[in-house]
Amino acid sequence: MPPAPITVVRGAFSIEDPWLSPAGADVQRLRKSSDGTAPRLSTTVTAYYDDQCLSVLFSAADDHVVATMTQHDDPLYDEDVVEVFLAPLTPSAYYEIELSPLGTIFDARIESPDGIRETMRADPAWDCERLFAAVRRVLETSGAATVDTLIRIPFRSLGRPVPAPGEIWRGNFYRIDRHPEGDEYSAWRPTMKDPPDFHVTASFGNLLFRS
Repeated sequence: MPPAPITVVRGAFSIEDPWLSPAGADVQRLRKSSDGTAPRLSTTVTAYYDDQCLSVLFSAADDHVVATMTQHDDPLYDEDVVEVFLAPLTPSAYYEIELSPLGTIFDARIESPDGIRETMRADPAWDCERLFAAVRRVLETSGAATVDTLIRIPFRSLGRPVPAPGEIWRGNFYRIDRHPEGDEYSAWRPTMKDPPDFHVTASFGNLLFRS
């Protein structure tokens, strides 16, 4: 039985409260990318859309933030990062958008005719124009921290119109957490690769747009 899709509901974005998801938004929990078990640190992801953008909201528990890079298209995957892979038309051509806890962005267009890293071609010169991103760190009285990340991806930057209700895109959502006691790789749809590898299009799930 194929895994259930993530439902992308239609809802208005509020700049006054960008961390608020619309009613009915589908919250999904990431699992360890290598085997699908529960990770040490919890991460949730939800997605919704409006007439301009697809909004993706991560909420990640974090007890050791690793983030120093500040230049666009720095190799953010070497530190803490959340990642969105989107394939509007076919998994052989998808977009990779990353955001660090400092709000630094990495974006690239990927061509992957065989669906694997070995033969893929990445074009980091591609920029997701008018992308809006925000990060906040919430400290609890216990000392625990949560890093919330919002990524708003304009449909226009992907060369796509606003999805019609019932339209399905392919994609995946990921997190890398660097830690002195061991790094952790999480995914919405685990790739089941060890060592970890996110560029496995066979693991992409369905993003189902609903009105």
